[in-house]
Amino acid sequence: MPDSAVFVPHFHWDREWYEPFQVFRHRLVQALDTVLETAEADPDFRFTVDGQMAAVEDYLEMRPENRDRLAALVREGRLAVGPWLILLDEFLCSGETIVRNLQMGWAAAERLGGAMPVGYLPDMFGHIAQMPQILARAGIEHAALWRGVPGNVDGHAFRWRAPDGSEVRTEFLFDGYDNGLDVLLVPDRIGSALGEYAGMTTERWGSDPVLAMAGTDHHAPDPRLASWLRRAAEEGRAITIATLDEYIREHARDEVTAVVTGELRSHVRGNILPGVLSVRLGLKQRMALAERTVDHAERMNVMCSAQDDSPFLALAWHKVIESTAHDSVVGSGTDETCDQVAARLAEAAQTARAVRDAALAAPAALVPADGHLVANPLTSARSALVEVDVVAPAEGAVLIARSADGSVQPVQMVSEAPTVLSDERMDASHLERVLRRIHRRELFGRLIDHYELTPHSLVFHLAEVPSSGPFDLMVLRREVAAAAAAHPGEWRVRTLTEARASALVPVRVPALGLTSFRVEAGEPSAAPDTPAAPATATSRTLSNGLVEVEVAADGTLDVTGPDGTVLYGVGRLVDGGDRGDSYNYAPPAADVLVSEPVQVAVDLVESGPLRARVRVTRLYAWPAGLSGDRDVRSEQTVRTPVEMLVEVRTGEPFVRVSTSFLNRSADHRLRLHVPLPEPVDTSAAAGQFAVTDRGLTAEGGWGEYPLPTFPASSFVSAGAATVLLDHSGEYELVEEGSALAITLLRAIGSISVNIHPLRDEPAASEIPTPGAQELGMRIEHRFAVVPSAAGWQDARAVALAEEFRNEVLVTRGTGPGHGQLPPAVAGVRVDGENVHVSCVRRVVDDALGAGTEIRLTALRDTASTVRLTGAFTRATTVDLLGRALAPVPVHDELELSLGPWEIRTLVLR
Repeated sequence: MPDSAVFVPHFHWDREWYEPFQVFRHRLVQALDTVLETAEADPDFRFTVDGQMAAVEDYLEMRPENRDRLAALVREGRLAVGPWLILLDEFLCSGETIVRNLQMGWAAAERLGGAMPVGYLPDMFGHIAQMPQILARAGIEHAALWRGVPGNVDGHAFRWRAPDGSEVRTEFLFDGYDNGLDVLLVPDRIGSALGEYAGMTTERWGSDPVLAMAGTDHHAPDPRLASWLRRAAEEGRAITIATLDEYIREHARDEVTAVVTGELRSHVRGNILPGVLSVRLGLKQRMALAERTVDHAERMNVMCSAQDDSPFLALAWHKVIESTAHDSVVGSGTDETCDQVAARLAEAAQTARAVRDAALAAPAALVPADGHLVANPLTSARSALVEVDVVAPAEGAVLIARSADGSVQPVQMVSEAPTVLSDERMDASHLERVLRRIHRRELFGRLIDHYELTPHSLVFHLAEVPSSGPFDLMVLRREVAAAAAAHPGEWRVRTLTEARASALVPVRVPALGLTSFRVEAGEPSAAPDTPAAPATATSRTLSNGLVEVEVAADGTLDVTGPDGTVLYGVGRLVDGGDRGDSYNYAPPAADVLVSEPVQVAVDLVESGPLRARVRVTRLYAWPAGLSGDRDVRSEQTVRTPVEMLVEVRTGEPFVRVSTSFLNRSADHRLRLHVPLPEPVDTSAAAGQFAVTDRGLTAEGGWGEYPLPTFPASSFVSAGAATVLLDHSGEYELVEEGSALAITLLRAIGSISVNIHPLRDEPAASEIPTPGAQELGMRIEHRFAVVPSAAGWQDARAVALAEEFRNEVLVTRGTGPGHGQLPPAVAGVRVDGENVHVSCVRRVVDDALGAGTEIRLTALRDTASTVRLTGAFTRATTVDLLGRALAPVPVHDELELSLGPWEIRTLVLR
């Protein structure tokens, strides 16, 4: 039995959860006031601030006068802060967001005196496979966590190994982050209670002292804690008060032999609450959009702008990272809390969008106003389709697209807009009101090309790029006033615009580069040939020479891939009841599954040649909710049409699928199935710097039924089917491995339910969350299906997922109309098989000046060679905190050897 114990006073602080942020912050300020007063009054007292600087930042915003007091305790080692900015959900944000979280938290802690060098992850709902590498590449050798550790770990520590082989010693909080509280319940019995606890857990500790985590959610320790422990020590117990860092470095001495490799998602020692992956769909979508927009803004700022917009980008990242908190993006809070998270993510995207658009404004000024600028945020050259608004061709003419190099591409007309924007009749005395609509030359979002003024008639002709000379609003006012006086009575005022059309244009864009084009009318004989393998569609089929799709009678899709692989029944929808909560799915005892539509309609939308689309509308009768006892689905049904837009584009080896419906049912789970040609027993899902293999089961053993539902971020693959995803979500292999099921909606009405059929204990209070039912909300998803018998690696799923998630950026030229198009410009290009680039951003060093930071990850289990080309002459490898490690030779190009699953960060100059 251990003869000593180390108590670690701390609290765990959920920034927002069952109360919104500002309510919790009021408690936080009071709690940290108590901590400061206790530490200053008692030199023995130590405190660990939950591993996240957000709590410190939130406190100091209200108590700025206490910064020096906090910093003094940090420098003395009595207050442990950092290394994270916030305690995140690791599966519901990108790997790059996790790195930025660590970077911002570390920097904030350094400003106060130094970060705790421990990857403290106490309450996350499982842990990603690459976390040990992230920590190790930031120079952090230790972690501490609770949930997700497998049952074969029988001590209080293990070596956690990432797929690349990186390891961190990990303190296993096997009894949770509050295991010391039971010992403290009766202050006069701490010694005997500690002895009992040590006896019950003795096999865990070896010769190391007991780690007693003395804290819980949202409460400061009792100010008398140190005196209680001194009294217990006087009774013969070897008791020490320490920070978590001090315990790990100074007291835990046993050699650690247990090794765990990869992600931690076992239920054996604690609930991992997997239902958070699928509840509150909108938050997951907003997170993906915000991350993508900030990433694009950083890349455009490097590519196109001489201005360093780092303060705006830092603000955007901060908003994103705040939202990753493990009770924020997961959607396990109240409705008002989730509304705040959504607003914060929107603000992050808006801030980044401003930086992105400002960066693109400079090259757009070099493109004539009748042309378009296209920017490629990816580090590989690509062909893409862009949809733009153009002048419609006259009858008998066709549209063509001309690039700066003179090459001509075919154009697909998608739709035409009306030319009459207004047609009004009014008395002559009211004509002045019409003129008030004009702002210099702009009217209804267009520019006045010319106008016709005749007795009782005023006609405005608008254009995006006026072909006439200067326009003088004062002259118009004078002429209209004179005409109105000369011709009283009724006038007709019309506003006409040039005929407009939406057109699809194929463009070839260099890696991290820019190109431009203009669409113009031409004779049919001048039109370029259609693609060798055009996209085509009939009322029930689509094809582009690579993939073929046939719509079956039930509205599902039979998809044939380039290698002949056929996936039958793609898009089958299965709706069932859900009597669970935001943390865990639970089927009602008498569930009713609805998988067959009552009606199917198929409409041809576009027939090609660049893009072909059909719309499948399936009408379902879904139960309206659950009955009173919540174990039976209602007999009342709601007729719900689900639209599925099916699309193929020329040159793409996958079929794009978008689903949309208005949710009018409560307490249900809707899944989209992709049946597999043959049953499988494993799946692979791309997430945070890794592709993780998983089986058909999950390890149980605690108080939570181990459903094998798993997270995926950019794609999930099983057998011959790979599905590219737009945002993080949930999937499962069902029907004994015969189908891949992706959750589209999980509608529930409570944060937690007290009695849950698949979980022994409540996860929180039973607080209603009507917003989580998503009633009256339009539920939309987009994804792509890649049929390939060779699996995700040979199907180039990493590259395809990046192209699917990251459309090229298109903006209208703002230069003088009808001028010459500027030549294409290329940036840094990265060539390597299954290599993911998560970051391209501007960095500034006081001594070395500005550079471009680029982060690469080899998403494969064998070594790979990566080549970088671009306008740089020097390169330095840096760690994940940006500290220089070693120079890298640069010749005509930079060649790197990456180990399996290795994350490498470079700064190019």
